[in-house]
Amino acid sequence: MGATTAGIVFLAVLVAALVVVHVPLGDYMFRVYTAQRDSHVEKVIYRLIGVDSRSEQSWGAYARSVLAFSAVGIFFLFGFQLVQDKLPLHLHDPATAMTPALAWNTAVSFVTNTNWQAYSGESTQGHLVQMAGLAVQNFISAAVGMAVAVALVRGFARQRTAELGNFWVDLVRGTLRILLPIATVGAIVLVVGGAIQNFHL
Repeated sequence: MGATTAGIVFLAVLVAALVVVHVPLGDYMFRVYTAQRDSHVEKVIYRLIGVDSRSEQSWGAYARSVLAFSAVGIFFLFGFQLVQDKLPLHLHDPATAMTPALAWNTAVSFVTNTNWQAYSGESTQGHLVQMAGLAVQNFISAAVGMAVAVALVRGFARQRTAELGNFWVDLVRGTLRILLPIATVGAIVLVVGGAIQNFHL
């Protein structure tokens, strides 16, 4: 099969998969983001971060929350990469040296959900950075994107109010109720298929 044919087949399969799941997944996501009750785990998280899950934010407060959360993520991941050689599970002889410019580029790209890397990940980033830095941002940046999309939909639907929901509630619900279940199913499929990642290089 040629590259063009493979691309067309991939696109057709992707469209077919979206057609199959758009109603059940869309309905489930609607229920997640409009739920009136929080799980016990969510209540604990809200208590830890000092958020009232029943309070809503204006668009300005929502936007500030998104930007503040993303800024903290960028600086954390940036610093995490720069000190990885002093942490457990680091690579002793990385193929590419982690410079401040490369760490900043990687941090910004993962927090903004573009996930662009100018290097081979497994030969440059240690296991701890991959697990607790990059993989976490893969989840969190997707949850931030979904939260912003939900806020946009609320903005169109609620014409007579300035409240768009609560970013922190949307973030937690998107992560715990949507992304983690999908990732768990995906991980089981990969394990069954033999694609197990371990600490051996």
